[in-house]
Amino acid sequence: MTVADHINENLSSSEKRMKRKWRNRNEISVEELAEGIGKQDRTLLAQAITLIESTSNKHVIKAQELIRKILPFTGRSVRIAVTGVPGAGKSTFIEALGTLLCEQGNRVAVLAVDPSSSISGGSILADKTRMETLATNKHAFIRPTPSRGQLGGVGRNTRETILLCEAAGYNIILIETVGVGQSEGIVRSMVDCFLLLVLTGAGDDLQTIKKGVIELSDIIVVNKADGNNKPKAQVTAKDYNRILHYFTPMTPGWTPKAVTASSLHKDDIDIIWDLIQAFIEDTKSSGFFDKRRQEQKKEWMYFAIKDYLEIDFFANKKIKGYLPRVEKNVIDGIQPVTLAVKELVDLYLYGK
Repeated sequence: MTVADHINENLSSSEKRMKRKWRNRNEISVEELAEGIGKQDRTLLAQAITLIESTSNKHVIKAQELIRKILPFTGRSVRIAVTGVPGAGKSTFIEALGTLLCEQGNRVAVLAVDPSSSISGGSILADKTRMETLATNKHAFIRPTPSRGQLGGVGRNTRETILLCEAAGYNIILIETVGVGQSEGIVRSMVDCFLLLVLTGAGDDLQTIKKGVIELSDIIVVNKADGNNKPKAQVTAKDYNRILHYFTPMTPGWTPKAVTASSLHKDDIDIIWDLIQAFIEDTKSSGFFDKRRQEQKKEWMYFAIKDYLEIDFFANKKIKGYLPRVEKNVIDGIQPVTLAVKELVDLYLYGK
């Protein structure tokens, strides 16, 4: 049964009347969004993602109702993170891999997270024009979204976006992270496979990547292995494979592997996909795939609690009215920060 069939069967008469009411107001209802997602309507999918990105209380409530309705049709994809320092070729790699996957009959969703401007809060890189070929592929869906300063280089609602894409029938989700040195732990907590892209020719190659990021990785790709750089890339891959045995693997039973690739010329992209499939099969057969997904749901719950409290705190009318005064007291040195925080929290919790 599709999402659309499920929604139509379970609509009460009052819900159907509400559906018509929303249509008359030219505002799309939750039911219409869910039905459209089930029919793989890319326009409605994009509108649904915009809805869950909103911090408006009205939209947050509507978004969570939408997630509740599409939840039975989620969890059937392979979720892959692609990270690396700026200039590692993440977008080019994703386009090469995504194109290959589409050619094999897969439906690919790319969540390309741009760094955000600290001034406007908007996306710095804007549209992902570097994925022009993949963007025109009817089996692919690319969604650029600003990170808005979130740790791990992912958007606040990346998890919900993953669910929406899965309900829309995308069986492979690729998440491109900012890769600007932020903690990548949050990314690891929402994907099945973690790919790290590295380069050669940057001095001591093994020292240019933080140890913590290497420990999170399941597969390391030495990118731009073409031309005169190919021999260097092969040496770098060997070096990584030599040292990876000394790290505790993030995925029990799996030894992380380093391989080379040329995203520009699409060399060895198929080998990397074969390695990803081997990794997924290995984790599923050991039972760790399902265990990791369960742990991720629990982590998401605690993350969402903090997220909800933050949104509700700053949306509180009393806090909005009192916050500027407390800010001024802190800036002028009249009030310590810790005391100011306690005063605001007490106001939020007890109204005084």
